[in-house]
Amino acid sequence: MNRSEIVAKYRQYLYGLGTYYKEPLPFVRGEGKWLFDPEGRKYLDFFGGIVTVGLGHCEPRVVAAIEKQARTLQHVSTLFPTVPIVELAERLCALFPGEKPAKAFFTNSGTEAIETAILTARIHTQRAEVIALRHGYHGRSMLSMSLTAHAGWRLGGVHDPSIRHAVAPYCYRCPLKLTYPECGVACAQDVEEVIRTTTSGRPAAFIAEPIMGVGGFITPPKEYPGIVAEIVRRHEGLYIADEVQSGWGRTGGKWFGIEQYGVKPDVIVAAKSLGNGHPVGATVARAAVADSFKGLTIATFGGNPVAMAAAKAVVDAIDSDRLLDNAATVGGHLRSRLDALGKKHAVVGEVRGMGLMQGVELVKDRKTKEPAPQATAAVMEAAKDRGLIVGKGGLYGNVLRISPPLNITAADADQAADVLDQALTEADKLKA
Repeated sequence: MNRSEIVAKYRQYLYGLGTYYKEPLPFVRGEGKWLFDPEGRKYLDFFGGIVTVGLGHCEPRVVAAIEKQARTLQHVSTLFPTVPIVELAERLCALFPGEKPAKAFFTNSGTEAIETAILTARIHTQRAEVIALRHGYHGRSMLSMSLTAHAGWRLGGVHDPSIRHAVAPYCYRCPLKLTYPECGVACAQDVEEVIRTTTSGRPAAFIAEPIMGVGGFITPPKEYPGIVAEIVRRHEGLYIADEVQSGWGRTGGKWFGIEQYGVKPDVIVAAKSLGNGHPVGATVARAAVADSFKGLTIATFGGNPVAMAAAKAVVDAIDSDRLLDNAATVGGHLRSRLDALGKKHAVVGEVRGMGLMQGVELVKDRKTKEPAPQATAAVMEAAKDRGLIVGKGGLYGNVLRISPPLNITAADADQAADVLDQALTEADKLKA
């Protein structure tokens, strides 16, 4: 099919799905850091399928693992142990950033893994109330949308009444109108206030993304998670780190984003880059928490042997190729280029993030910080026209989200930065 045929059928036979760009851009092939459209034009992928393709497209070792397992054993369900599920579980439990020993539960997506984490916390604590953060995003089921705090992502109108939201550690747009570090990280204390005033005082858990993905790569102050962890544990709740976007080396130098803050979570949730584009979710908890989970439950497709083999190949490749280090090194180089663009272009309000998870917030005016979603769309269009794919996010749709494969080079980062420089120049002209 050609471009127009693909787009026409997408619109005719699918529903509820948005697309980027004025005219949707279909892809027919991927190879490493490159994506190809129906006409054969290639694009440097600096969004990675929503922070997912950490090794690049069609990574040969992952493809080989899938092919081998697909010819060996494809499905039996979790009622029957298999070699792939125990091998991956052992690997992930060894990497768990909380207190060990740990145990894992596999699902098909980040949304399902979030559901499992909340259920696990509720069973373990025998409590129901959960504290999440405004601007956070945790998935598209009814429970995960209840945890999510973006009006546009909370569909259906009926949500879990036992979930409460504290203010986000969004320094650029501080909801308390304070300035870091003079603020003393006052936003963290709001978690205590929420527990004392809007719950029974007995929360089951607190859940947060170490870097808030859909929220626009909001990066908390370094003290924030530790302060919150102390508050939550004083109230005998669990700390759940949602690593769906920030995990697997994305933030540079560490396997998980929460490790950048020195906090040991009780539970982590993983997906996206764990499968490099293949459907897998994982909930990993310290053993004392995991062993509380009793009752009838199965995962028909969670732990599927083919998905497990793919994920194991991904983790092994990240490790053997030292991609945690590469994300830190090349991420630092990319950040320096983005910071320079921030100084050059008036439309840039803030650059933030860690490693190869970088956000660029665009504004109409730096003093008022009025969001500039139209400029964001224009930059994305201009970048696409020059062969670069980036994402967007933020409550106002005004943040460029940059999350390339972890194995990109400094030259790749320079190419992307040069394109963004040209695209931002066009946005500056629009603003003028």
